[in-house]
Amino acid sequence: MSEQPRVPSTQLGAQPVVLFACIHNSGRSVAAKVLTEQLAGNQIEVRSAGSAPGETINPTVAMVLAERGLSTENESPAFLSFDLVREADVVITMGCGETCPHVPGIRYEDWTVDDPAGQEPDAVRLIVDDIEQRVRRLLADLAITF
Repeated sequence: MSEQPRVPSTQLGAQPVVLFACIHNSGRSVAAKVLTEQLAGNQIEVRSAGSAPGETINPTVAMVLAERGLSTENESPAFLSFDLVREADVVITMGCGETCPHVPGIRYEDWTVDDPAGQEPDAVRLIVDDIEQRVRRLLADLAITF
């Protein structure tokens, strides 16, 4: 999925809705969701989902986020539905080959992010760092203060 033209933040709803999508919704997309919530607070609504959700959150991703004081306790893999896509202002796939329905007027991006599945904690820390930097750029682009 290539990046589509950006929708200026002035055209987004009062509280933008961002959807992070990754096939199993157990690692990258969950990390992106948790990091976005931590940085943006209630200025943005954040969701994550996948077309073939796993059964649990990747334990190494959960551990790395916990090291940062962030919890995945309330997270669980969710199914990527058409309605979730339709309700979003921004849809971000995580470089995993996830495909989302195309809805006109929604901003789409694909972030090429390494898969944390089966990785050692040091590698997952680098992946989470990468995701955090991307989230920071997204929030700045959406004029979200953090």
